[in-house]
Amino acid sequence: MKKKHFKYFINILLFTCVFSLFITELINAQSVNENEYNCFTILVGKNATTDGSVMLAHNEDDHGEHLVNWYKVPFLSHKSRETITLMNGAKIQQLKETNGYIWLEMQGMKFSDSYMNQWGVTISSDQCRSKEKEVELKDGGIGYWLRRIMAERAKSAKEAVKIGGRMVEEIGYASSGRSYCIADPDEVWILAVVKGKHWVAQRVPDNKVACIPNYYTITKIDLSDTNNFLGASDIIDYAIQKKWYNPDIDGTFNFRKAYADTSSLKSMSNIARHWRAVNLLSNKKYNINDELPFAFYPENKISISDLMIVLRDHYEETEFYQADTCKNNNPHKNKVMPICSETNQYGFIAQLRSVLPIDIGAVLWLAPRRPCTQPFIPWYYGIIDIPDIYTMNNHQSALEQHFQAADNIYDIKPDHAFLTFINIADSVDKDYKNNIKEIIEKRDAFEEKLIKNQSGFENQIYYIYQNDPVKAKEMLNEYTSQQAEKAVELYDK
Repeated sequence: MKKKHFKYFINILLFTCVFSLFITELINAQSVNENEYNCFTILVGKNATTDGSVMLAHNEDDHGEHLVNWYKVPFLSHKSRETITLMNGAKIQQLKETNGYIWLEMQGMKFSDSYMNQWGVTISSDQCRSKEKEVELKDGGIGYWLRRIMAERAKSAKEAVKIGGRMVEEIGYASSGRSYCIADPDEVWILAVVKGKHWVAQRVPDNKVACIPNYYTITKIDLSDTNNFLGASDIIDYAIQKKWYNPDIDGTFNFRKAYADTSSLKSMSNIARHWRAVNLLSNKKYNINDELPFAFYPENKISISDLMIVLRDHYEETEFYQADTCKNNNPHKNKVMPICSETNQYGFIAQLRSVLPIDIGAVLWLAPRRPCTQPFIPWYYGIIDIPDIYTMNNHQSALEQHFQAADNIYDIKPDHAFLTFINIADSVDKDYKNNIKEIIEKRDAFEEKLIKNQSGFENQIYYIYQNDPVKAKEMLNEYTSQQAEKAVELYDK
């Protein structure tokens, strides 16, 4: 071997060893609170997608056994003096009228529900712990109800941000911190709230993509640019007061560095999931220790199928993939939490298009329980009701009983579809490497047919909708119900 070639070989070998040690150190340095970091979201602007839609992709992660219910809540009128009683006792005046919406409910959970309303405003969230510890809240503050009120009242993502920000300033946020991801058919916003009365929001550019694990991703802000930023007027002054930010030492204000809990920024499950999603979609590839951007240009315009791939990812073909050494070759047991994780309760992709009526143009592609084992089922906003096997009683009783956690989810409704999806996911995990092969074959065939036929089906519905919206909605309802039932039957054998 020539001397220069030998030197080159040695350098490569040293780099590989150092990188492997770096990865091992990061994995072993995980916080004892890693299981507090749940959920993952991808937001895509309308000029960054293949069909011109805004997209919001989300994996809802929660530890423990849960039952997910679907509800179609209608547009409602309320009594003049009607109030909303928040979880901790605070009361808010109800509006005369509230939006209709699709509601994904997890009974007993305070921060796990997702919404898509009659304007296409879609809301999910990711826990993001802040540095704030003790604050003064009005009558216990707001938590669970924040996203619900935004869904009930907002006609756009930006209006939802303003409503949410105003609620936080008036009542105070009751949890450590959170990033609410809010999309409509025209634009996407991230609303970052901090325990107490501070918040900031940033718009994702139309031609870019943003990924959010369980730490704040908003960095530099400019509240004078109200087209792209909104926030509490004292967001910087308060950070100075708390000694989280020193202009003379730190330079330009960085919300993430000032307000984020340090352990969340060091969490390997946060860093790795964020890095992985960005690298799967971005036109630029990053190293694990690089500073990741708030938003980035995609390598190619993004489709529904592209986002399905990311929501199903377990770090395949990377240094973090450990399934071969996990029990039953189960990638959900990975030491570093993957995007498709053991705690997934559902994954969804909201496809929001302004060129169609919301009833047809707003679709919630939903994979119950775990995205890698279940197909994404299209739920059109225009549906009239939810198939009985996917829901419990009605939306009024669901809200009344929401905080009453079930002792045993299998006793509530034994024929609930979600129990079938839980059983499928658990069964696959018993021998993942072998079982997943048949699952993927059936799953992909199911989805590919739906995606291939989507345009033709929607053109047919739109033609009818122009003259007879009621009939068109009935057809949407029948189609959605059929696909939802087929998904349950898919793995029967």
